[in-house]
Amino acid sequence: MFPIVKKRVLNPQVTLMEIEAPLVARKALPGQFIIFRIDEEGERIPLTIAGYDREKGTVTIIFQKVGYTTEKLDTLNEGDALLDFVGPLGEPSHTEGVKRAAVIGGGLGVAIAYPQAKALHEAGCKVDLIVGFRNEDLVILKDELTAACTELTIMTDDGSNGNKGFVTQALQKKLEAGEKYDEVIAIGPLPMMKAVCDLTKPYEMKTIVSMNPIMIDGTGMCGGCRVTVGGVTKFACVDGPDFDGHEIDWDEAIARGKMFRPEEAQAREKLNHVCRREKMADAAMKEGK
Repeated sequence: MFPIVKKRVLNPQVTLMEIEAPLVARKALPGQFIIFRIDEEGERIPLTIAGYDREKGTVTIIFQKVGYTTEKLDTLNEGDALLDFVGPLGEPSHTEGVKRAAVIGGGLGVAIAYPQAKALHEAGCKVDLIVGFRNEDLVILKDELTAACTELTIMTDDGSNGNKGFVTQALQKKLEAGEKYDEVIAIGPLPMMKAVCDLTKPYEMKTIVSMNPIMIDGTGMCGGCRVTVGGVTKFACVDGPDFDGHEIDWDEAIARGKMFRPEEAQAREKLNHVCRREKMADAAMKEGK
């Protein structure tokens, strides 16, 4: 079992948890991920490692409540435990030799962009970190992001933080101003990463994206996480999750990402029904019925 030693609500949809997992913490590196399972009946879910503390033996994960398992995970609290917590999996991010970088994060991708920006910054790289959220209330990890870069730009779709627009607009402004990056790293929703790649391609600027497709076993055997890169089939769990964004077959990746939306909606409705039933039962007990 893997105890939850810390739980922190970052916004109404996003939660941070620190998990006691000494063996994973000992070898974890930025860019890698874990696969967890809540209980014997639970599905296997991959989450990128958002941080680790080798001395404490803990690994930090950040998740958004988007499906049955993440909704259920959010019902757990400090002192509860996960049944399985396997990792570190995947290839770590390669930061050697990068002196000037732009790291782009969208939505929950910000939690994944953070450790990569931090690793680059700590290695002496000048990092422009550009992150985007729907509105100011959803902004997460602002202090941590500020400390992990040379310059932080936060964009909001509605302009509620005084900076309206998309991350691609902020990046485009920098490129048009003559900024030259050894590497651009984009992490977030597939359409956002594709848009970043479309923007950087005319500049012939190396662009790395973090792919997080459907994963089951995390060893490349199931084939669920396959992506087409440069016309060749790759497996995100063992060959990635980082790939050259200019070589990704984005149409295929986006189509595959939508495959199980109906099933996810049904699972969420099932969990909501169970939660409502439990709340009604608790209320009845309090009233002595």
